[in-house]
Amino acid sequence: MQKKFIENLFFLILINLLVKPFWIFGIDRAVQVNVGDLDYGFYFSLFNLSFIFQIILDFGITSFNNRNIAQHHHMLRKFFSSIISFKIILTAIYFFLLLGTGLIIGYSPEALRILVFLGFNQVLASYILYLRSNISALQYFKLDGLFSVMDRIFMIILCGLALWGHVLGPVFRIEWFVYIQTVSYAITALIAFITVYKKAGYFRFRFNKKFFIIIVKNTWPFAILSLLMSVYTRIDGVMIERLLPGSTGKYQAGIYAQGYRILDAANMFAFLFATLLLPIFSRMLKHKENVVDLVRTSYPLFFFPSFILVASCFFYRAEIMELLYHQTSAYHYKIFGGLMINLLAIGSVYIFGTLLTANGNLKFLNLISLTGVILNIVLNLILIRKYQAFGAVISTLITQFLMSFLQIIKAVSIFKIKTSWTYLMKSLLFILLVPLMYYLLKNNINNWMIGIFVGAFISFLFILLLKLLKFRNLFNELKQGRLPVD
Repeated sequence: MQKKFIENLFFLILINLLVKPFWIFGIDRAVQVNVGDLDYGFYFSLFNLSFIFQIILDFGITSFNNRNIAQHHHMLRKFFSSIISFKIILTAIYFFLLLGTGLIIGYSPEALRILVFLGFNQVLASYILYLRSNISALQYFKLDGLFSVMDRIFMIILCGLALWGHVLGPVFRIEWFVYIQTVSYAITALIAFITVYKKAGYFRFRFNKKFFIIIVKNTWPFAILSLLMSVYTRIDGVMIERLLPGSTGKYQAGIYAQGYRILDAANMFAFLFATLLLPIFSRMLKHKENVVDLVRTSYPLFFFPSFILVASCFFYRAEIMELLYHQTSAYHYKIFGGLMINLLAIGSVYIFGTLLTANGNLKFLNLISLTGVILNIVLNLILIRKYQAFGAVISTLITQFLMSFLQIIKAVSIFKIKTSWTYLMKSLLFILLVPLMYYLLKNNINNWMIGIFVGAFISFLFILLLKLLKFRNLFNELKQGRLPVD
């Protein structure tokens, strides 16, 4: 299982490296530069609102389905038709709640029109995620990897034509960005549906009330967990735009979106760990296999490279922001630097939270996530009014690290995950040495790109010298005969 995880993780990272950085830094960034911080900040707020309610569309079905199909492959034929039919009902509920909330908080008719399309995009995205959950549960990880970037490929092509080919007009409008996403999601959802249909061998709409009740009983803990996590990770953008008066709110949300974009890019790679680990953990736990070795393999693979990335972005935050955006200031740099630190907490949740989810510890996860929601909203109410977007940065840092700490403690307690004091001391030494080294490079090398390259190179030397990652073991896993994936 470790070999399968490592092999497919490398494949997913490779294919995502080829597509998603260009989408985020080439297309998404270009859109914000073209439409301006005010329009993009307003879009960012509307997008986050539509994203928070997307759990209604999923209702925990994706996690539930992935876990169960991974353990019982033959259930795909039975679940496929009924779950698609159930999601149609959830779509109606989603739009009722989304538009109702939009009216309550006072969005204009124009904003509501954009919100409808953003909501439809979330509907399509939720279908894609559900369809992908079947593919990954069947252990077709490489095929799932292709679907993970397919929508972005279509968006890159269409947005490129609109931004630089001017096929839609000389001035790019934020609405076009939304419509292009709709087309790209629709094409991807159709291809994914056909793929899963061929694997299932059967599909017809089945509005089976008894089955729906069974699904709700089994998925509501997953749904609540996803909703709570969506709130404390996505409410920041909405609260910045709504709590601050007039154009100030939109502008501050736009600044926050600039820094969040880069965090989101790094977060996509952290999310790959959860994508791979949920079905693998679920299957191993079903067969009563020891998951500790896989945790010891996966967490260092995430943490140490991510720490290097966070250190690079923090110490060279001004240079990176100036490279990506035309008008920046020390305030922009502070927002970006603070947000990037979140990556360490978010990635930890993707590994230890995924393990707890696969093990069925949903009551605990829901309880601490509710705590995270309350804490995040209270902190935002206090800090955004005082410090604007930077107040949201402080709120999310406190919330995310508390959530990750509690989940790590719980997982270590349940699975008796032990680490030697020697390894812990080496890890602490690495955590101290890397920032110190970047500080020295920052003050002694004029060319910041060379500084980042040298810093990353020396940091990886630290990993080798301290033996924090056992690369020989990883390569041996890959050499021990190819495990069937597809």
